Amino acid sequence: MTSAAAEPQAGAGGDGLNAKVVGLAAAGAVGGFLFGFDSSVVNGAVDAIQHEFDLSSGVTGFAVASALLGCAVGSELAGRLADRFGRIPVMVLGAILFLVSSLGSGFAFGVVDLIVWRLIGGVGIGIASVVAPAYIAEISPRKARGRLASLQQLAIVFGIFAALLSDALFATAAGGASESFWFGLEAWRWMFLACIVPSLVYGLLALTLPESPRFLVKVGKEEKAKEVLARIQPHEVDRAIRDIHDSMQQDAYAKRKGALRGPVLGLQGIVWIGILLSVFQQFVGINVIFYYSTTLWKAVGFDESNSLLISVITSVTNIVVTFVAIALVDRAGRRPLLLVGSAGMTVSLAAMALAFANSVTVDGEVSLPGVWGPVALVAANLFVVFFGFSWGPLVWVLLGEIFPNRIRARALGLAAAAQWIANFLITVSFPALSDFSLLFTYGMYALFAALSFVFVFLKVPETNGMSLEESETLFPPKGSAKRRAEASG
Repeated sequence: MTSAAAEPQAGAGGDGLNAKVVGLAAAGAVGGFLFGFDSSVVNGAVDAIQHEFDLSSGVTGFAVASALLGCAVGSELAGRLADRFGRIPVMVLGAILFLVSSLGSGFAFGVVDLIVWRLIGGVGIGIASVVAPAYIAEISPRKARGRLASLQQLAIVFGIFAALLSDALFATAAGGASESFWFGLEAWRWMFLACIVPSLVYGLLALTLPESPRFLVKVGKEEKAKEVLARIQPHEVDRAIRDIHDSMQQDAYAKRKGALRGPVLGLQGIVWIGILLSVFQQFVGINVIFYYSTTLWKAVGFDESNSLLISVITSVTNIVVTFVAIALVDRAGRRPLLLVGSAGMTVSLAAMALAFANSVTVDGEVSLPGVWGPVALVAANLFVVFFGFSWGPLVWVLLGEIFPNRIRARALGLAAAAQWIANFLITVSFPALSDFSLLFTYGMYALFAALSFVFVFLKVPETNGMSLEESETLFPPKGSAKRRAEASG
C-alpha cells in the first residue's frame, strides 16, 4: 500500500515548496502584520494624544513605549502557552488581545486606561512575535525554510507601512489627527480602531490552520502529525517524523523544568546566542527611524507636515529590501547577509553621527547646514536598506531554527522578550540621548552595529539547508557528546 507521504504533490519544487506550505506560512505570518501595525500605529497619534490628555513629554514617551513592556510579557508567556496548548490556540489568543486593545485604545478616556489598553495590545504583539516564526519554521521544508520564515519580517514591514499609511489617510481626511472624523470621533481614535480589521482576519485565519506537526508528535498525536506533513512536505514525512523522535529521545533529560538552564551565566549557550541576536537587532537603533524620525527629517530641512509621508516612503523602502532578503536567504545563506548588513549599518550610522557632529542649533532646533542634511538623509535610508535585507528578517529566521526542539518555544519566547526589552530601552532613551548629543547617540548605534559584526563572525554558524534537528548539532551544549556516548554504550 502506497502511503500519502510517498506520493508526489503537484506544484512541489525541488526545494519542497508548494502552494499549500506557502499558504500556511503566509497565514501564520499575518501575526507579523498585526505586530507591525499595532506597534507603529501610535506614531500618527502621538501629538494628538499629548494634546488631548495634556501630557508632559515624559508621560507621552511612556505612553508610546508602554506597549513594548506588554510585548516582553507576551513573548515570555507565549512559549509556555504554545508548549502546553499548541501553536494555533495561542495565535487565536493573540488575535483576541489585539482586538480588545484596538477597541479600548480607540475609546480611551484618559492616559491611564490608554496605557492599559496599549499594554494588552503589547501582550498580543509579544505572542505573535514568538508563535508565528516558531510555527512557520515547524511547517517549512528545510530547503525553503529561510524564505518562508522571512515572510514574518515581510508581514511586519507591511504592517508598519499599512499603519503609517492609514495614519496619514485619517489625518489628511479629517484635517488633522486631533480633528473630528466619522461619528464625531477624532481621527487619532480611528487610527487605533483600524486595527480591528486585521485582528479579525488573523483570528479567523488561525482557526483554519493545521497544528504544528512537532507539537502533535510531542503530545502523542503522531498520525495527525503525519497527515499534516503529507500535505506540506510529502517527500519528507518519514524523515521528518524520525528526526523529531530522534531529537526528543536524545534530549529527554532536558525536558525537566530547568531545560533552559546551563553553565553560561545560568543559561545554555544557544539561548544566549538567541538573546544576543535579539538585542543587537534593536540596539542598532532601527526603531528610532520609525518612532522618532520627525526630528531627523526636520533637521534635514523638511517641514513637519511632510514627516508622515516621508515615514511611509521609508517603510516602502523597508518592504522592497525585505523582498531582497527573501530572494537571497536560501541562496547566499544567513551569515553572509548578516555580516554585510552589519558592515553597511556601521558605515551608514557612522555617517549619520558625522553629519550631526556638524549640526547647528537655530531657535532651539537642530539643523544640518550645507551638504550634511543630504548626507544624513541618504545615510538614514541606507541604514534602513542594510537592516532590511539582513538583521530585520534574518534574526526571525535564526530564532525559528537554532533552538533544539525540546526548548524551541520557551527559548524563542525568552529571546523575543529580550528583544522587546531592548526595544523599550532604545525607544525610551532616545529623547534624552538626543538632547544630550546626536553625535554620541548615532555613534553608539554605530558601535553596536560593529559589535554585531564581530558577534556573527565569531558565534553564529551557517544553518542554511539544514533540518531543524540538524541545526541543533551546530550548538551542542556542554557535556552533550558525553551523554550521547553513555546512552549509546
